[in-house]
Amino acid sequence: MSQAGPRGNHSVTKAITRLSLTNNHLHLSRTSSSSSTSIASPPLRLPPSVIAKSQGIKYTTTYANYATTTDGKLLSYFHDIPLDLDLGTQEANFVCEIPRWSNAKFEISPHLPANPIVQDVKSDAVRFVKNLFPYHGYIHNYGAFPQTWEDPTQEHAGLYGDNDPLDVCEIGSDILHTGDVRRVKILGALALIDDGELDWKVVVVDVRDPLASSVNDIDDVETLCPGLLSATRQWFKDYKLADGKAANRFAFEAKYKSAREALQVVADCHQSWQRLISGQVGTTEKVQSLPAIANTTIKGSPGHLSEFDTKLDDSPPQPDAEVPQITNKNYYFK
Repeated sequence: MSQAGPRGNHSVTKAITRLSLTNNHLHLSRTSSSSSTSIASPPLRLPPSVIAKSQGIKYTTTYANYATTTDGKLLSYFHDIPLDLDLGTQEANFVCEIPRWSNAKFEISPHLPANPIVQDVKSDAVRFVKNLFPYHGYIHNYGAFPQTWEDPTQEHAGLYGDNDPLDVCEIGSDILHTGDVRRVKILGALALIDDGELDWKVVVVDVRDPLASSVNDIDDVETLCPGLLSATRQWFKDYKLADGKAANRFAFEAKYKSAREALQVVADCHQSWQRLISGQVGTTEKVQSLPAIANTTIKGSPGHLSEFDTKLDDSPPQPDAEVPQITNKNYYFK
């Protein structure tokens, strides 16, 4: 995420170069025993197997969506799902929080044990995003990169991070589900300024989507999906207007960053997360609260546990609560 100047960009580029060399070395090591008469295509890298388990009643404050392994062990969506960033293929793992065309604002909780996905709460009520005509709810599958963190203690291009995992917009054809973990290709990024904080939105596509083989950079998206990028920018600018708030602003003249620049953002936010999970970041006068760092996979980290104390209820899921009728209303803005 660092855009603070030549020195910051140089250090990120060096880090990316080192990671790229490591990825190449590992790839060569895996393929060195192959026949010399043919070169096999690298196998499709799959995301980890994660089973999402819901607790409580959906669309209420009691709801929580937990990540578990196939044998029922709790995982942290924030810390235990690997980012697995591959700079050569531009791929990483993505956690879907909010399915496209839905209104409930679900997000990975930075503070609850095991970091489940919960519905955002404002004024003691669960939050639903308004419909900005002609869209219904969120314009894309929306979520976050695990093992990333937008650092609120360090300045980047005159702004500070929002203290959350890095936000992601997945533009493929499928409508995903809350808690889905998908392998995605990174295509670009848009720097939103939300309540004075830097809040990157990284544009990706599911690697299994038919579009993925045709797009490698943000310009490809503009060519093959005309109107998508401008609509995305307009939606993020306007989505708070229906709540009576001011329009959002953007850094970098509201221009999309390229795939390479977006990869730098992801790599830097992963480095910020590494500092967080290793206990190297402390609170400040400005930042009074940091995310919980409890996890079950980062051995040697201060927050490492053999397992979380949270116990899940294995009884059948309860029926969803009724979504407020007002959620269907359209809002119109020039």
